[in-house]
Amino acid sequence: MPLAVGTSLAVIIPTSIQSSRGHLRRGTVDMALLRLWALPVLAGVAAGAVIARFAAPQVFQTIFVIVAAVNATKLLTGGSGWRLRDSLPGRAVLAAYGAVVGLLSALMGIGGGAISTIVLTLHNVPIHRAVSTSAGVGVLVAIPGTIGYMIAGWGLPDLPADAIGFVSIATFALTIPTSLLTTRFGVALAHRLSRAHLERAFGLFLLAVCLRFLVAIVAG
Repeated sequence: MPLAVGTSLAVIIPTSIQSSRGHLRRGTVDMALLRLWALPVLAGVAAGAVIARFAAPQVFQTIFVIVAAVNATKLLTGGSGWRLRDSLPGRAVLAAYGAVVGLLSALMGIGGGAISTIVLTLHNVPIHRAVSTSAGVGVLVAIPGTIGYMIAGWGLPDLPADAIGFVSIATFALTIPTSLLTTRFGVALAHRLSRAHLERAFGLFLLAVCLRFLVAIVAG
């Protein structure tokens, strides 16, 4: 599981850069928030990489199931009543959010999109802006996360010959071409879909992955 998470973070580096550039051109990325989150996210990612060296696979799977299930439920129910306040909180609270986003994203092997999206929408940020900004969060998470997982898995036995720590170079190389090809289509589709359709599509995706991990936890 740590190898899958670390490799996923590596794949997210180029795709999140391409995705965030596409959203940035459309003017929907909150750059001020990304600057504020840079250091807290880094701290959270570093903590996640340390945990990755010692945690059992079930830890990663359980965290993913909990976070994905909450997010999917919010999105598929239309978010009625799912709001903490009508605007983003102060800098201190936002910094704490950034650290949590970094930690959970590093343990889940995602670019932070699922977590930062639910944080932002809980504070009345429109879904399109939340998704666009979350693409930028992916850059903040993926680069230090990949380095951290490489270090965390360094020298451990029973890893594939192509692996650098918890990152599979062969899987990275084979996945990147199609990932980069489809990223630009994803950006365009996100801006074409209505708010309701985008929320429903994202929620169904998270629910499917959540069920996949539940099967793995029960079976294992």
